[in-house]
Amino acid sequence: MSPTPAAPVIDTHVILRDGDMILLSQRGGPYGHGRWHAPSGKLDQGEPLTAGAARELREETGVKVDPEHLRLVHTVHHKQSEQVERIGLFFLATEWEGKPENREPEKCLALTWFPVDALPEDIIEYPAAGLYGYLKGAEALTQHGWA
Repeated sequence: MSPTPAAPVIDTHVILRDGDMILLSQRGGPYGHGRWHAPSGKLDQGEPLTAGAARELREETGVKVDPEHLRLVHTVHHKQSEQVERIGLFFLATEWEGKPENREPEKCLALTWFPVDALPEDIIEYPAAGLYGYLKGAEALTQHGWA
């Protein structure tokens, strides 16, 4: 009998840059509480990847980005547990409009701009793999949590 095929959760992450500054969100929910990550969320059924990424960014920060201005810069295949896998697609917003504001205070403690060379040490490991993969110009895929 062959194993049941995996049905990974698909996450979109948006890297918002203003020159050498990157916007990060501080988690307010139980997963990673108090730690940092890029604006992100799960893809909805029937939703194109870039449309989902643009929606999540707008819902969390109020920033508007045309899906055509999202460039895929890194992918992470994350093993969260024996039962849960995630595929995280990391997009760079090449053009965007609006001033970021915390639109989900029940899920987010803060939105903060950080210098690219002084990012916080407590970024959640899974999104950190994608963010640093992009910043270091690494291979396009990181497999995280599999070893």
